[in-house]
This record gives sequence, C-alpha cells and structure tokens, in this order.
Amino acid sequence: MTASNAVVDVSPDPVVYLNGEMVPLSEARIPVLDRGFIFGDGIYEVVPLYAPADGDAGRAPFRLTQHFARLARSLDKIRIANPFDDAGWRELVERVLAANEAQEGGALAPGQHAIAYIQVTRGVAKRTHTFPAGAVAPTVFVMISPLALPNDTQRANGVRCVTAEDKRWLHCDIKSVSLLGNVLMAQHAAENGALETIQLRDGMLTEGSSSNVWIVKDGVLFAPPRSNRILEGIRYGLIEELTQAIGIRFEAREITEAELRDADEIIISSATKEVLPVTTLDHAPVGSGKPGAVFAALYGAYQQAKAVETCGVA
Repeated sequence: MTASNAVVDVSPDPVVYLNGEMVPLSEARIPVLDRGFIFGDGIYEVVPLYAPADGDAGRAPFRLTQHFARLARSLDKIRIANPFDDAGWRELVERVLAANEAQEGGALAPGQHAIAYIQVTRGVAKRTHTFPAGAVAPTVFVMISPLALPNDTQRANGVRCVTAEDKRWLHCDIKSVSLLGNVLMAQHAAENGALETIQLRDGMLTEGSSSNVWIVKDGVLFAPPRSNRILEGIRYGLIEELTQAIGIRFEAREITEAELRDADEIIISSATKEVLPVTTLDHAPVGSGKPGAVFAALYGAYQQAKAVETCGVA
C-alpha cells in the first residue's frame, strides 16, 4: 500500500481498565493462554450509562445494582470468585468513565450515552479443560463505549425480525462470554435484512440473539418464564415492575410458536435496545403491522423510570 492510498486510523482511543491498570484500548493485552481467549471461560456484563440532557459529564448508570447482582450470579454459577463487591465495581466503573469523559477529543462526545462493558475470566493458566490447580488471578477488563439507542423511525415504525431454531447450550441463564450461538443468530438476522433473530426451542419461544422477547395478546403482556433457557435480562424485572405501575396485566409462561405468530404485538428488550416494537416477523406483519398500545405505554414508563433513577426527576 502506497502512502497516497494508506488508511490512517484517527478514531479515538478510549481508556480501559485491565488487571489493575488504566491503559489505552490499543495497548491493552492479555496472554494467549487466558482462559477467556482459549475456552470462552468467563462472564460479562453490560451497563447503560445515560448522559444528562444538558450535555455535561457525569453519566449515570441505570439499574446498576441489578446488573452487579446478575454478574455475581453468573460468576457463582461457573465458580469464579467475584473480584469486587458492589462498591468496588461501582468505583471501578466510575473511574473508567471519568477517565474517558476527561479525555480531550475522546470516545465520548458531549451528551453521548454510553455503556460499561465488564468482563471477568478465570485467568491465565496452562491449557487444560479442567479448572487450574491452585490460585489463579482472574482477568478483569472494563471498557466504556458510546451507546446508540434505537432511533425515532425504529420506534415509530417498528423493526423486522426473523425466527430460527434455538440450538444453543442449556445454560443460557449464565451471561457467558461463550457467545458463538448468539453470534450466529445475529448474523442470521443481518443476512436476512432483520434487526434480530427470535429463537424457538421445541416449538416454544425462548429469546433473541441479544434480547428478551415479549408478546401481547388482547392487552395482556406475556414472556417466557425465567429458566435456564433464557438469559434473564435486567429489563425483564424492570418491565415486570412497569406493568404493575401502569396497570398492564403480565403473565410469565411458555409461549408457543403459533402464539408468537398470532400476537397482537411483539416487543424486544435489552440494555441497548431498551424496548422496541417488532412489526414484521418472517415477512409477515405482526398484528396491525404498526407499534401497539402496550409498547407505547411501556416505552413511556421506561423513560420515566430512567429519569427518576438517573436524574432524580419524578
């Protein structure tokens, strides 16, 4: 490549935390024998950080306690000792966030929402499938990235999803970094011009590649029950709370493929999608083909909950 057509990377280089050090992302390194790299032997968590409306610094986390609780549950399920308590995790996230907010021309623009990505692996050890013998320090990584929320058009018109058989392992309740099944389903959606793949196992609804899935029938909101077949999104508990606050009946139970396809509304939720209406499923319209009243009510209640928790606005 000649100098005349060389591509120069001028993207901002965020500051990250890796094993006790704050370093530029471009300089962050792990040994190749890290078990997260070799086996996917680790856990991750994603926390939304909302910027104030005036564009100042001081982005506020949303449902932070619940995210830390899920992180602790996942670590416990794969028997990695949690390297921090909630206060320690909070201080660490705030430290990395502050470093990126203070960075001149950095990765976070004024008023830009962000996410905190947290990853913990079992650490570096000789490659063997069994857990390492003796004490091994876990690898701890924290990164702050911009968060692009769904746009007005997506909320107003809804999004398209496709379906596929859920072929993942049966510990989906663990937020593992072993995400190959989810990656393949996300790629399936992309190759079919859809935002998300909604998965079915044995004829029953499970979840999306990176979202929980809800259906509405006759004004009632339904979701698959909490189990090892789905990752309980933090929005699962939040939406359950919101339905009680705004008077929408909610029921957690098994949902058949026929019920999914006959739903009046389909809604997907995640930290990065918040709540989003699905108006096309496998080329067929969902209900009226437009976002429904339950989605509108949940979206409004969700925004109010964000304002209360992150800004203290009642």
